[in-house]
Amino acid sequence: MKNITAFVFVFGILSCNQQKIDTKAEGEKLMQMSKEWSQVASTGDAEKTLIYWAEDAILMPSGQPQLKGKKEIKQMVEESFKIPGFKISWQPKSVQVSESGDMAYLLEDSQVSFMDSTGKIITQNNKGVTIWRKQSDGSWKNVVDISTPDNSQKK
Repeated sequence: MKNITAFVFVFGILSCNQQKIDTKAEGEKLMQMSKEWSQVASTGDAEKTLIYWAEDAILMPSGQPQLKGKKEIKQMVEESFKIPGFKISWQPKSVQVSESGDMAYLLEDSQVSFMDSTGKIITQNNKGVTIWRKQSDGSWKNVVDISTPDNSQKK
């Protein structure tokens, strides 16, 4: 009985000492990070754009094969930035951070523009979900990036 009482006491103390995560502050940090990432991506700088993805990230672009890992994502980003008239931007709409503070997701709206064969600029509006994982150094990295056309904006 003493062992059980001691266990409950120690467990209770350890539970009270766990740091409470400020999920609102972490969410605000991620919203700002997404906005900064969009600004970086709009410059066409592939190296700086890639910094936000984790090494094991998965990218699921609409209508295209899934990309696994930063190497595959890098190739796609570099090729995209070479497309005439290519532009990408997004706006985070909402964020949800786990109670443990180590995972989060953002809902985002995005726009991708490029020139068609006649030189006309085509813009596609998308909805997306990005999933983020907190790294051991306290930084956040994108681990899953999913995009789908936003057909609600078609007339």
